[in-house]
Amino acid sequence: MSRLRRRGFTLIELLVVVAIIAVLIALLLPAVQSAREAARRAQCNNNLKQLGLAVHNYISQNNVFPASTMFGGPLVGSWGYCPSWAVAILPNLEQTPLYNAVNFDYDMSQLVNTTVSYSALAAFLCPSENQKVRPGAPVWAPWAPTNYFGNNGGPQPLMPYTGTIVIPYAPATPINAAAIGVPVGAQGWPTNGDMAWFGVEAVVDGTSNTALFSEKLQGTVPGTPLPYAGNTTSGKRDAFPGGPNWPGASEFWTPGNYNVAVAAVKACQGIPGTTQAASLSYYVGMSWSMQYIWDWATNAYNHYNTPNKLSCQSSSSLGWSVGYTNGAFPPTSNHPGGVNLCFSDGHVQFIKDSISTQIFWAIGTKALGEVVSSDQY
Repeated sequence: MSRLRRRGFTLIELLVVVAIIAVLIALLLPAVQSAREAARRAQCNNNLKQLGLAVHNYISQNNVFPASTMFGGPLVGSWGYCPSWAVAILPNLEQTPLYNAVNFDYDMSQLVNTTVSYSALAAFLCPSENQKVRPGAPVWAPWAPTNYFGNNGGPQPLMPYTGTIVIPYAPATPINAAAIGVPVGAQGWPTNGDMAWFGVEAVVDGTSNTALFSEKLQGTVPGTPLPYAGNTTSGKRDAFPGGPNWPGASEFWTPGNYNVAVAAVKACQGIPGTTQAASLSYYVGMSWSMQYIWDWATNAYNHYNTPNKLSCQSSSSLGWSVGYTNGAFPPTSNHPGGVNLCFSDGHVQFIKDSISTQIFWAIGTKALGEVVSSDQY
């Protein structure tokens, strides 16, 4: 009588196959994640390109760049959070119905404008932003946030408001510039400013070498633990006190002071890793639709620290505002190695974290005469 022999896997063979499959999956996952991030980065690139095209359409209609804020306009019941550059270009982003819903007699924080200010737009959100709670919601209101910020300019000690998206005119209640020895105009605003309105002809450094927009991660949501400066994953979301070595106000308001600009960068990069972020950090990216002249970090950045470095300003300023002009608020992102940046001619380029400080300053200003080669960034 013949005995049938059954064929099958031994336990050892089965374990070997499972181990091989596990190794293959482990090798495949990073590739999948990398492909997903590449797609997100491409979408972010496209968003910035659309913003750049919208600005050029705006310029063709109005002969000027959009101002960062309408602060100082005839607004009723205003907290100062006036319509921003993003509101100005809504019709050029095929958002005319939303633009028509804005009541320009009131600022964007008022109830009459919540239809607009609460509306999230994909054009203002980077797909790599992994914070899904709106920064202002727990404390103020669920204003729709943004990841795209207008270029306020290079370091203030060199010359303030040297960017392409800047304030339009002197406010009614400016800082006491005269008290710190700065020449002032009729309304008390420093005469060394470089404010809107201006057109493409004012970008004498070249539109292909002058930044228009970049991206920035939204600030930490109130109620969650504030990060410390040493936290490389979340620390770049927020604003930190520049520490005891941070230059004083009078030094910042002295144009052409290169050494002060360098000192501020060193002070920010040298703060201890245990330094806690400011409680007002949720202002960063809090709203695409509004911008206050002092708290411009809601949707403005500047060329001080290089990409993905810390944001800093004086401890006294952090008590009442975030994004004050003497602060360093660089672009940040979750893209590995750098940020996407839209130049004034509309092209978008990936700027590496390793870009030199001087080159980063140069592409942030529109008319200081710096010579920059495209292979330097």
